[in-house]
Amino acid sequence: MFQGETAITIDDKGRLAIPTGYRDVVARECGNRLVVTYNPFESGSLYIYPLPVWERLRDQVNALPRTVARNRRMQLKLVGAASVVELDGSGRVSLPASLRAATDIEKKAVLLGMGDKFELWSEQAHRAQIQQTLSDEDMGADLLDLKL
Repeated sequence: MFQGETAITIDDKGRLAIPTGYRDVVARECGNRLVVTYNPFESGSLYIYPLPVWERLRDQVNALPRTVARNRRMQLKLVGAASVVELDGSGRVSLPASLRAATDIEKKAVLLGMGDKFELWSEQAHRAQIQQTLSDEDMGADLLDLKL
């Protein structure tokens, strides 16, 4: 559904314009509603899910036993911080100030289409991720069969 990298500017009101190529899909697949939450695996990044994809994931995460600390951390970062946002008439969504502040997403950011969701990265965190390379030690069995 979503794929590609787009340099994004966050306006003074904390709004992000969804790229025009995705707006029809967002309107059709999720009624212009997206869910913004923390990326629990990487700092400097937010996940942006289409509402139907989010609802399935939310239910899976909430079904995890809360007596396990790692499950509670996942629930806190994904579900506890989640915010439903709706595209306005100009195709923009307002990003919660608390999520932007915690991830250092300011004026310049990078929006990545990751298939079933977007990832929104601070410009600095994205640059740091892209500059990392995979070593032989990083190549587990699941990656060795890829024909890159």
